[in-house]
Amino acid sequence: MSNLDDILKSRRDTRHFTADSVPDEVIEKALRAGHWAPSVGLTDATKYYIIKSAEVKKAVKNLFLDYNKKAEELTDNPEQKEHYKSLKLEAIEEAPIGLIIAYDRSVLNQFTIGTVGSNEAVKFSSVCAAQNIWLSLTEQGYGMGWVSILNYYQFKKILDLPENIEPLGYFCIGKPATNYDNQPMLQQLHWKQKSEAPDCTEIKNVIGNSVSDFVSKPQSDVENKTDFSRLLQEKIDSKTKPIGALGTLETLGLQLGTVFETLEPKINNPNIVVFAADHGIANHGVSAYPQDVTRQMVTNFLEGGAAINVFCNQHDIKLSIVDSGVNYDFPTNAKLINAKIAKGTQSFLHAPAMSKTELQLCFEKGKIIVETIAKAGSNCIGFGEMGIGNTSTASALMSILTGFPIEECVGKGTGVDDEKLLKKQNLLKSAIENYSGPAELMQQLSYFGGFEIIQMASGMLTAFENKMIILVDGFICSVAFLVASKINPDIYKNTVFCHCSAENAHQKLLNYLQAKPILNLDLRLGEGTGCAIAFPILKSAEAFLNEMASFESAGISRE
Repeated sequence: MSNLDDILKSRRDTRHFTADSVPDEVIEKALRAGHWAPSVGLTDATKYYIIKSAEVKKAVKNLFLDYNKKAEELTDNPEQKEHYKSLKLEAIEEAPIGLIIAYDRSVLNQFTIGTVGSNEAVKFSSVCAAQNIWLSLTEQGYGMGWVSILNYYQFKKILDLPENIEPLGYFCIGKPATNYDNQPMLQQLHWKQKSEAPDCTEIKNVIGNSVSDFVSKPQSDVENKTDFSRLLQEKIDSKTKPIGALGTLETLGLQLGTVFETLEPKINNPNIVVFAADHGIANHGVSAYPQDVTRQMVTNFLEGGAAINVFCNQHDIKLSIVDSGVNYDFPTNAKLINAKIAKGTQSFLHAPAMSKTELQLCFEKGKIIVETIAKAGSNCIGFGEMGIGNTSTASALMSILTGFPIEECVGKGTGVDDEKLLKKQNLLKSAIENYSGPAELMQQLSYFGGFEIIQMASGMLTAFENKMIILVDGFICSVAFLVASKINPDIYKNTVFCHCSAENAHQKLLNYLQAKPILNLDLRLGEGTGCAIAFPILKSAEAFLNEMASFESAGISRE
């Protein structure tokens, strides 16, 4: 076969193979074609792994069967479900050769031309290589099938692939046993028809930026505020206890009544929102974990397996997960809030982490998320986060916004060793020294900020406007609060600092904010776990204020 059009038309996702072996020269020619594919920044990041072992194929097949079962459950249509089950979607054990086409994410640790807009450009290069391999095999009379219905984390684990290697999937290679009536197999089996022509639209106009600057509206004063505060304090003092005997619970009870503007405050539909994003600064080795852990943990949240899931279930708190800027495309049916700004910020070592427009989008999206939660009837919202590298971002912001030396703002984050901690300090010190912009808040946030941190700050400001109780988790969430308080200092009135984390910088920041946290449990997990664990104490404050007898109702003398 030599005509390019014929090769393109006859390329199929092959799932039926003969038992014929594949000569080495066929594979070598196909891989050479893959190597000739476009490579962003000439990174040569595409890597290949050949599999002939029956044992390895069986292990991969078992992974497929596990996720294929989950795929069956995605439709409630019995007819469609049975149709899906009848499809042959892989030939892992039948195909003579297995091929893993992957890309090396570690190339992003150095400056890579073509990846400024999106780190995904490295992956796209490997997809080009996959297509070249497919076409080369077709031209030689062979076929290839792409298997992507896999748990990629387990896939990498059982094959012992390095952490920085990201597979596109498992590819089956062999001699096709059928030509599928010269049409895609799914079309032949009436799953779906391929469109007759490409979908192409000419774009003729440019739409101007419609993102508006974030403006925090002042909260309206309660009428007769002084009289109300006096009545609320009298109610607390009249309970059957010595004045002040319930300590922090009394402070919290007063805060609940003040924020909700009632003598009988009740927490409704509590919601903890976890904002997740990736950070360009992570490419410089500032974390004990690789960047992909952000994506893995978000998946864990969605599947209910993380600490925050457990604690929210324990206390009947709704959990919302936000993709603020994870370097990954989650399935469109994933139960998360899509507020993605980009696939991670840029490294702020030499350049701004985000553009002015991206910063404005962060404020806008954070506002919309919390407004939606408030309109659903929630008056208590907790803030949590997930993002490899975000302690570095938070440390830089803390240093810039408080004036503290960066050494006093840097901690071990996810648990880096002493050597890496020193490297982290020096790198962040260099980044701050490299900043030549004005000492103006929005410029500083744009240069150093993380997508999830700014969205949280915006969300906190919006929660204040909606007269909600704001629960702040650990170090990174406290930095988000620091940002919000620079915009509207009144936000303190609604805020409960849930705990003091094991990060030394957090204690220093809490002192700077003159904040008194409820708990000190040496937590350093993030995810909003401190909010969930402190929540029962808030409920206790609500309970004593609404249910505890007064001296008068109990007939007990105060003297």
